[in-house]
Order: sequence, then structure tokens, then C-alpha cells
Amino acid sequence: MNTEQLTPYIERLLSLPSEQALAAPVRERLMQEAQEELSAEQLALMLEAFPAEPRMLLWQLIKHDEWPAVFICMREDSRRVILDHLGDADCKELLMLFDAESLLEVSDDLSAELLVFAQSKLDDKQQKLFEKAQLYSDEQLGHWIRFDCLRVSARARVGRVRRLLDRPLPSYSSVVYLTNAQGVLVGEVKLQDLYRAEADVVVGELPQQELILLNASGDVFTAAERVIHSEQMALPVIDSNGALLGCFDLALAYQTRQEEQDAKSAKSAGLSDEEDLFAPVLRSSKNRAVWLGINLLTAFLASWFIGLFEATLQEVVALAVLMPVVASMGGISGSQTLTVIVRGLAMGQVTDSNRNALLQKELRVGALNGVLWAIVIGIITYVWFGSWLLGVTIAIAININIVTAVISGVLVPYILKKLNFDPALAGAVVLTTVTDIVGFVAFLGLGSLLL
Repeated sequence: MNTEQLTPYIERLLSLPSEQALAAPVRERLMQEAQEELSAEQLALMLEAFPAEPRMLLWQLIKHDEWPAVFICMREDSRRVILDHLGDADCKELLMLFDAESLLEVSDDLSAELLVFAQSKLDDKQQKLFEKAQLYSDEQLGHWIRFDCLRVSARARVGRVRRLLDRPLPSYSSVVYLTNAQGVLVGEVKLQDLYRAEADVVVGELPQQELILLNASGDVFTAAERVIHSEQMALPVIDSNGALLGCFDLALAYQTRQEEQDAKSAKSAGLSDEEDLFAPVLRSSKNRAVWLGINLLTAFLASWFIGLFEATLQEVVALAVLMPVVASMGGISGSQTLTVIVRGLAMGQVTDSNRNALLQKELRVGALNGVLWAIVIGIITYVWFGSWLLGVTIAIAININIVTAVISGVLVPYILKKLNFDPALAGAVVLTTVTDIVGFVAFLGLGSLLL
């Protein structure tokens, strides 16, 4: 995504005078330029950078035939803003432009009345495709496939098929799928082989590459990874009877992967990846309150452990000054390991077989860094406070916390994955709690013994 193209339009539109009469001609010209230069995804991002009222002014300036593409690229919250501010007539005008694939993308955002209206405007073929896709849940591949793949009867002649290929081809088309009389997928032929063959040859007799099939009832995120690593432009999707439903192409696969990564990133901060930039305050507060509450509980837990050493802290004030150093070194070391392991789990690289080897490797890394930084911090502490015992205390505590942090960084996401919790969502919270408590107990406990 080229933000260098996007940002100037946002800044220029925001700098327009508040008087509608003065701003209107300039706004129309800028929006016309934006539609010529920016993609639908960029236009969607641009609209989301504005509060509701100016957003609707800009929405009305988008060409109507581009409405569906821009609308689909918006977050769910942003789509609802558009629908809430459009009148019934404008809503219906928008929905009349949707085909089955587009309607599937936004069906969850529509009221029952609008969904029925939009479905009624599809032709018979599109309605059947929509109904088939609706048989699958949002997590299943069949809900998100592309229907316009190239398919012909395996008994057709090459000449007839080539005439069909004279029409504009669907995006990411490199093969023609062959089906039997029942619609079951029986093979696929590369386009280049079709163009080389004699016109009277039956396409089913041409050389065929090995089929890699995706099942419509399978997980959409797993399917996306299969497409990305298949070295093909698209893979066919079949139902439980082997009938060809459509295909899942590279663009959809990368989009699905990005959406999954965005969702995990947002969840790890207690946010929703579909939250609008200018979502209502109460809705945004509600989305973020849960994880703030969880973080508060873990913070109180760490504070309770600190309270056990109240007498020590009163006698040695330097311990209170240095406590954040111990906690932060453990937190950073643990988060580095956590990131590596979570990424490995997501890519299927971390298994029961290599878990111990990973743990040993990270322990060596943690021990090396622990010793190195324990010495550095111990020397700084001695120079700062003039106490070699305090320097030794923090050095040992740092070493213990860093080693504990890397062990937690390996085991916490692995255990969470086994318990069917998202490591990207809960891992950081658990890890921070562990490193804070171990760091504080080690530092303050040693301080009580040595000082």
C-alpha cells in the first residue's frame, strides 16, 4: 500500500475551508483526481480518515459504479457508518450494484430487510451462487471463493474452448478446469497447452497437471496458506461430492492472510481490527475495557508480591529505584522469544518434536545475554550507588529474570496453543505477568538476604 499517494489527498481535503460553498468545487476536483490515481482499497482508507459527516460528503462524490469495490474494502464499522447515514433509496441504489461475491462480503453488515432486497436483485445464477456460499460459515473456505473461474466439459473440443477464451478472462486465470456431466472436477489444462493443441482434439485428452484440491468446508486461513505456497495462480474448490464450486486465487489468499494478521495484532492490544478510526466513544471504550481490566488484575498481582517486601523497600530505597530495570529487561527478552515462537507456531514450524531443541537454544541465548547484561548493569549500579552488594544483587536478579523470560517465551505460547487459546492474543499478557513477578521476587528477595 503506497501511503505516499494517499496522505496528500487526506491533508488537502482536511485543509479545505469549512464553508460548504467555498469548499465544494475544490473537493469535487480533488475527489476526481483521487479516483483516477488511487485504488479502491486506498479510497476506502482515505474515507475512513474522516469523521462521519465529511466522510459522507466524499462518499457521494465517488462514481456510483465504484461504490461496491470501495464499500467492500472498508472495515465493518466503517460500512455501518455509511449505511447508517444513507437514506433507504441510496442504500438500495448501492446494493443493486452488488453481485453474489460482493454481497457475501458485506452480508453480515446488512439488516435482514436490506439483505433480502439485495438478494432479490441478483439474477437467477447469482442467487444460486449466493445460496451455495451461504451454506458455509465465515470460517469455511466455501463462503469466500471466487465463482468466475474457467470451466468446460472434459468432452469439449479445443476449438470450441478457444472461442470461449476470446472473451475477457477472469483474473489469475492460468488453467481451464474440466468437469464431467455431473459437474465433478476431473482435471485441469494449462492455457498454453490449449493454444498449442489442434482444434479438433478433445480437451480431456490433453496433458494435465496434478490437481491440488481445496475443500469448501475446510478452514479459509489454512486454504490461504496452501494457495500461497502452491506456486499456482489459483486452486480449485470442490464440495463434499467433488463438484467444482469455484476457485481461491492468490489475491484472495494474501488478503485473507493479511486480515488474519491484522486481527491477531489488534486482539493482542485488546482492540478490534474492524473498529472504525472515528467509531463512537462508547463502542471504542467497550472494545478496549476488557483487556485493560485483565492488565489491571495482573498489575495488582505483581504489586501484591512487591508488598511482601515492604520492610525491605523502606530500608533500602535504592531497590525501589532499580526495580523497573529488572522488570523491563525480563519483559524485553521474553517478548523477543515470544515473537519468534508465535511466528513459528503460525507457520507450523514449532511442533512437539522440536520444542525441546528450541527451548535449549533459547536458554543458551538467554544465559549469554543474562550474564552479559547482568555484568553491565551490576557495574553501573555499583558506580551509581557505591554498593557492590547492591550491584551483585541486581546482577543475579537480572540473570534469573532473563532466563525465566526466555523459558516463558517458549513455553507460554506453546501451552496456550495446546489449550486452544490464541498465543498472539494472550501470550504477551501472561509473559509480562511472569517476568514482573519473577523479577520483583528475585530482586527484592535477594535484597532482603544480602542487604
